[in-house]
Amino acid sequence: MASPPEYRDITAARFHEEIVASAQPAVFRGLAADWPVVRAGVTSPQALSDYLRRFDRGRQVGAMMAPPRAKGRFFYNEDLSGFNFRRQKVKLTAALDFLLTAAEEDAPAAFAVQSAPVRENLPGFEAENRMPLLDASVEPRVWIGNASIVAAHHDPSENIAVVASGRRRFSLFPPDQIGNLYQGPLERTPAGTTISMVDFDAPDPEHYPRFAEAMAHALVVDMEPGDAIYIPYMWWHHVRSLDRLNMLVNYWWKPAPKSTSHPMDAMLHAMLTIRDLPAAHRDAWRAHFEHYVFGGNADQAAHLPAEQRGVLADLDAAGVEQLRQAVLGGLNRGQGTV
Repeated sequence: MASPPEYRDITAARFHEEIVASAQPAVFRGLAADWPVVRAGVTSPQALSDYLRRFDRGRQVGAMMAPPRAKGRFFYNEDLSGFNFRRQKVKLTAALDFLLTAAEEDAPAAFAVQSAPVRENLPGFEAENRMPLLDASVEPRVWIGNASIVAAHHDPSENIAVVASGRRRFSLFPPDQIGNLYQGPLERTPAGTTISMVDFDAPDPEHYPRFAEAMAHALVVDMEPGDAIYIPYMWWHHVRSLDRLNMLVNYWWKPAPKSTSHPMDAMLHAMLTIRDLPAAHRDAWRAHFEHYVFGGNADQAAHLPAEQRGVLADLDAAGVEQLRQAVLGGLNRGQGTV
C-alpha cells in the first residue's frame, strides 16, 4: 500500500497553491509539535486532561459510547435498524474523567467526544495552539476518545486534521472508490454521511469482492502527536485511534458557495428523476450533466451575446435566484425550465 507524500516546514502559500490545488492528501510531519496541547499529551494522559480543563467552561459536548463487545468500532447494529453505540451529551470534565479511568481497564467501553467547536467549549485554546496553514476564520474542532475505529466516510469539506495526542492510522481513498467501499444506507448514517460497510480488520471477500480494488488505491499512514494530514474534499477516510487516550484537532473549510443549496440535494433529486429512466434516456442526461455541470462553463455560451447568456454565464446573485426559482417551480409542477 502506498502512503501520502510527506512534508516538513510547509508554508501556507505552498499549501494552498500546490497541495490544495492538487486535490491529493498530504502529511505534514511535526507541524504542531510545539503546540502546548501536544506537549501535554506526550507527557501523560493526566497532563493532557489538566491542560484541557484550563479552558473548559462547563458546556456539554456531544459524545458516543459503544460497549466493550464493539471492540472500539462505532458502527450499525446487526440488522442496520440503528447503531451499536449511543449518543449522549456530557460535560468535558466528565468525559475526561471517564477516559482517564477507562485507560486503566483491560476492555473498556469505546468513548469519543465528537467534533466539539473550540470557540464555545474551550475559549483560549485556539490562541495557544495556532494552525499556521489556514486563515484564522476557520474554527478548530476537537475529538477526544480512547482506542476506537471510525468507518470509512467522506466530508463535503476540505480538512486538516492534527494529531494532538495518541497515535492514529488513516486509510484514505479517492472519491471514485465509492463503489468499491460498499456504502451503508443513505437515510441512516452515524454522523450525516454514508460509511463503508466493510470491516477493515476482517473484510469478507465474498460479500465485498470489490474491496480489494479499493485497497489497491488506498493511501495509509500512521500519525504521531504533532503530525497533521490534509484530507481533500470528499476523499474517503477510515480512522483508527491507537492509544488509550487520543485527541485530534481538525479544521473544515470550503470556498464560499454561490448558493445555499447542498450538492447532496441535487444528487437525491437526480436519483428521483433520472435513475429509473431507460438506459438511452439516462445516457442523454449524462451528456447534459457533463456539458452543463461537470464540464464547467468556459465555452458553453461563448457563441451567445454576453447579454443573452443568462444562467450560462458566471452566476451572480440574480442568476442564482433565477435557478433557485426554476428548481422550486419544477418541484411544484413535476418539471422545470429556466
